[in-house]
Amino acid sequence: MIVTLLFLAACFVAFTNGANANFKGVASLYGSSTTTLRTAALWGTATTFVGSIVALFLAEGMLSSFRGRGVVPDELAASQSFVCAVAIGGALTSFLATRLGFPVSTTHALVGALAGAGLAGSGEVRFEALGKQFFYPLFFSPIVAAVAGAAVYLLLGAVRLMPDHRTPLLDALHFLSTGAASFARGLNDTPKMVALILAVPGLGVHWGFLIVAVTIALGGLLDIKRVAETLGKKVTGMNPGQGFAASLVTAGLVTTASLHSLPVSTTHVSVGSLFGMGVASRRVHWRKVVEILLAWISTVPCGALLAALAYTLITRF
Repeated sequence: MIVTLLFLAACFVAFTNGANANFKGVASLYGSSTTTLRTAALWGTATTFVGSIVALFLAEGMLSSFRGRGVVPDELAASQSFVCAVAIGGALTSFLATRLGFPVSTTHALVGALAGAGLAGSGEVRFEALGKQFFYPLFFSPIVAAVAGAAVYLLLGAVRLMPDHRTPLLDALHFLSTGAASFARGLNDTPKMVALILAVPGLGVHWGFLIVAVTIALGGLLDIKRVAETLGKKVTGMNPGQGFAASLVTAGLVTTASLHSLPVSTTHVSVGSLFGMGVASRRVHWRKVVEILLAWISTVPCGALLAALAYTLITRF
């Protein structure tokens, strides 16, 4: 029973991750009217899938981190009930945010779930290790992205490489940069969920990556519209050149983090780069940005609360 629940919960995390995050890499394509929502979603899902598969070879360093090792006692981290509770807490948090149209971080949801399930399970969570492994890179990544987004926008504008209208060359570069951003997202996010599904006995690493990659893709294809509208149209206005600049920053930062096994949030990097560009161009939609920030602040405690509740119910019944 617990093995089946664990498998379904890990797949649920991957599905909600795809629904909430697959559009983040390609939001600028839709926001700048370079292409339609459907085409952007298909491109983002396809390139995310490729990144998820390549993660098997390049990003295994994050597998142990998201099983809770070093954060909670090893005995608890090896417990299927604990891993299942983490998966349920993270999945429900992402699911609720997707229903409300908020682009939140599955990574933050899982970090909160690790802490919540750990407190419910043993009462012992090594918060210092949690900070070093997760919170520091997660906290600083949107700040770096915002600064980089503004800087790239201003730099490209200064050298007159920021056209405000579409050209075949700009469209091609824009598609390539968003594809790279989505590829990097798959590279960075997939190992976090594979770490959970590998708690299923007898499931090999290769099958784990394939199952997660397929489930992320399904989430991105079937349940993406609400978050797509928020990211593409409601954070900031943008023209094709500005959209290209934002996606370039996202691709560069997330790829760098993935290759160094740093668990950054593609959500925070993507929104941060859009925000930085919007500040530089004075086109930020401040009310929506504040709403997104409030959703981000609530992600960790929501994940912790839901995971703690899930652990309590699983161990009692």
